[in-house]
Amino acid sequence: MMLDRHVGFVGALREAGVPVSLAEGLDAANALMVIDLMDRESLREAYAATLIKRPVHRAGFDVLFDLWFPPVMSGGSAPERAEYDESTSVEELRGILQRLLMGNPDDPAFREFVREMVGRFGRVAAGPGRQSWFSYSVLRALSPDTLVFRMLNQMLSERGGLPEKLARQEISLNIRKFEEAVASEVRRRIAEDSGIERIARSAVKPAIDRLDFLRVTKAELAELRREVYPLARRLASRLTIKNKHGHRGRLDFRRTVRASLSTGGVPLTTHLRPKRPHKPELVILCDASDSVSSFSQFTLLLTFALREQFTKVRAFAFVDTVDEITKYFAPGADVLDAITRMTKEADITRFGRTNYGNVFTRFADRYGDAIGPKTSLLILGDARSNYQAPALDTLKHLVAQARHAYWLNPEPRAQWDTGDSIATSYGTIIPMHECRNITQLAAFIEDTDVGAR
Repeated sequence: MMLDRHVGFVGALREAGVPVSLAEGLDAANALMVIDLMDRESLREAYAATLIKRPVHRAGFDVLFDLWFPPVMSGGSAPERAEYDESTSVEELRGILQRLLMGNPDDPAFREFVREMVGRFGRVAAGPGRQSWFSYSVLRALSPDTLVFRMLNQMLSERGGLPEKLARQEISLNIRKFEEAVASEVRRRIAEDSGIERIARSAVKPAIDRLDFLRVTKAELAELRREVYPLARRLASRLTIKNKHGHRGRLDFRRTVRASLSTGGVPLTTHLRPKRPHKPELVILCDASDSVSSFSQFTLLLTFALREQFTKVRAFAFVDTVDEITKYFAPGADVLDAITRMTKEADITRFGRTNYGNVFTRFADRYGDAIGPKTSLLILGDARSNYQAPALDTLKHLVAQARHAYWLNPEPRAQWDTGDSIATSYGTIIPMHECRNITQLAAFIEDTDVGAR
């Protein structure tokens, strides 16, 4: 039984995008032999210590752990409840919830209350002859957010001198724990009715590093903002590599000849000229059209981060025409303000339909001098040009002028060349990489050869 649970749990983690190797799965199995399996939290931490390598995967791990190793099973014996039963009114239940929220959310009484409330309010008709479990009906019945004012007054009166801000934070945290506990209990009951595997596939949202750029929400974009700065620094360091591995530098002929005088003119020791670090210039062309709006917001975050890593960066946004947006991303500016200003002030739209061919032609005419032998060119977009002329020769000329050139495409590779996509045509001129999430962006940064041409 435990072996089946272990194998199923590890498989569910892999399916959710958590990297778990065979060796790590064996490490977890060995860890189970030295802990008390009846201590659920020790079991949780043993698995976490052996299987989780990144903090971003912990939330999904906890959701799956609660499904595969639930604290209780329905129908089991429950502790005696003197405070409430089926006849207890909703207002009385809200009073009990208030007291529990003022206490310790890890108290068994808190968890038992959650289970009882899900059992009482969580089952909702989901269609003719069908029922399911929902969190919102529990939260709507008990309305924990409406208790904040009462709890705040009580907490401030009982704990003299406690700052109101700290009191509000503690209350908000406990309410969030209650909401998470309700959601966990609902998932457990659905798993009992429908099977763990079925609910596991929909219960875990992708980790932040696997979120699809084209589908991120505003809240998720804020999380991505924290992830992009380390990647920008790594990309900057990669682009500063001047020589390929193994190239030691150029011979300093005069120093070598002078040193050979002490050995009868035989150059036993060679001297090299000190290497001058290459300071690249970066030019970014970013698609800001509606079809890639979420991706464009992320790429503008990347642009902002890169702007702080290079001494010279020029950024350009486009839809069916192109305009320079470098001034909006000056060091110290707020990135959201910069994006808002760009949207209102930049001349990037004429008719609102993406036209890569016109963009490349206009860029070459107006800003062609931005690209030179020290320039790294980075194009960010989906290569969908609404069946307009692609201007391949113009792009080929721009790429030829640059030191390096890369194109990051947010669409799945399977969708390239479908509809109005001309990804392969552009890909024959400039290396094009699928870049749908942070993981793929990191892989591009690590794997791309940016050595000197």
